[in-house]
Amino acid sequence: MRGARNMEDYGLFLALLGSALLVGFVSVVFSLVWVFSYREGLGWDGGSAEFNWHPVLIVTGFVFIQGIAIIVYRLPWTWKCSKLLMKLIHAGLNTIAMILAIVSMVAVFDYHNARRIPNMYSLHSWIGLTAVIFYSLQLFLGFAIFLLPFAPVPLRAALMPIHVYSGLLIFVTVIASALMGITEKLLFALNSTVYSTSPPEGIFVNCLGLLIVIFGALILWMASRPHWKRPPEENAKVQQPIGGAPEGVEAESTMTDCSNADKSDVGFNSEAARKRNFKLDEAGQRSTM
Repeated sequence: MRGARNMEDYGLFLALLGSALLVGFVSVVFSLVWVFSYREGLGWDGGSAEFNWHPVLIVTGFVFIQGIAIIVYRLPWTWKCSKLLMKLIHAGLNTIAMILAIVSMVAVFDYHNARRIPNMYSLHSWIGLTAVIFYSLQLFLGFAIFLLPFAPVPLRAALMPIHVYSGLLIFVTVIASALMGITEKLLFALNSTVYSTSPPEGIFVNCLGLLIVIFGALILWMASRPHWKRPPEENAKVQQPIGGAPEGVEAESTMTDCSNADKSDVGFNSEAARKRNFKLDEAGQRSTM
């Protein structure tokens, strides 16, 4: 039944995924066109060109790449890959997004300091910095708890719902901050009188904002559909730490080759152990940073 439902919705998933990738890519292109056609391009000299790295890197990393990291577990052709491999891809994408976000913040502070503009006075800056801080914390805890093999499985299962919720919340917060930021930039660059006349730059950047909203909506829809969730691994490979492990404790598979992922591993000896493993694996399937 589950397989038939997945097959029935596979075309819809591909349509949404393709739409999200297209809209996200076009958003990045729009941000580049904006800074090169209407602003002063890109540079690193303390001037406006340095500030322009901020919107470009936020849209590219904090919006587009973070959105892809959220749904990477949902890609059905990766379901036969090991959980460890998908965790590494998920963490890697989020790390790239974090690095780009930090560089974008440095560009803003450098520009403000060079122009002697006050820092951290607007609501956009408050929410944006809050998102960066919580995203850093989310990334750190994700590495420490879900990627490294030290946290006990019951702790992972207990924290997974919080990890998922906070990841989606941060993503929505980033989109809200981006929308406030591009509006704030237009008001400063064009002033409210010119902006109210709907100049070409204003219309173009408003379209960029709409693309960001559409991309976010597509990502959140795909991430919230339970029938597109990565199915539990029925055959979990038990990893024994040095000195052995208590019976029934789930451990992560060390397999990183997708071609070998569908081979049977060590089974559980009792019905209770199988049920306990299924519950823990079901609780720990979806990870969004």
